[in-house]
Amino acid sequence: MAFHRLTRTHPRLSIATLAGVVGAWLVPADDTVQQVLIGWNIGVWLYLLLVLWLTWRASPDTVRRVARIEDENAGLVLFTVCIAAIASLAAVTLQLVSSRGLHGSDLVLHYLYTGLTVAGSWLMIGCIFSLHYARLFYTDDGKAPPLRFADNECNPDYWDFHYFSFTLNVAVQTSDVGVAGRALRRVVLAHSLVGFVFNTAILGFTINIAAGLLG
Repeated sequence: MAFHRLTRTHPRLSIATLAGVVGAWLVPADDTVQQVLIGWNIGVWLYLLLVLWLTWRASPDTVRRVARIEDENAGLVLFTVCIAAIASLAAVTLQLVSSRGLHGSDLVLHYLYTGLTVAGSWLMIGCIFSLHYARLFYTDDGKAPPLRFADNECNPDYWDFHYFSFTLNVAVQTSDVGVAGRALRRVVLAHSLVGFVFNTAILGFTINIAAGLLG
């Protein structure tokens, strides 16, 4: 029953999760960590495609409707995805350690796979927070909107929420969008901390990969 509710309220995440589990089981891997990362990549990139498709075709009315549907267990879903994304960084670290004996094209492919994993996780964080901001915006019962866009947009679409979310992802700042409401400020704080972890990890991985290629 719980799984049925999850597929109904979060269909894109459910489809991506199922695809990732099946992919991890079917695609050959050298070890458990690699097997998990294969499944993670399949699930993440499928989810990103599904969110892109939703973003491309959704009107503000659609965003409002989806936000109300996804309101159930939204906080738990957001927390779980963030923990999984951070865990993927730990798995990538283990993969980088295991690549020290590789050379030539094998090493380059290993680094490309690492980059794909980190990029997917980073984009996943931005998208999952975008949808969460949309949910908070359209389910808020207050008189003033919890997010205040510079042009006073009262019916933002997903592109507007992506703008806000990925500005936090990249720069860890809210740019020209005002944040109102304690609940939303807590989410923005959590997003900023997760974004800082990812940006620091990306810098570390980049230095590690550059040293490996030059060495």
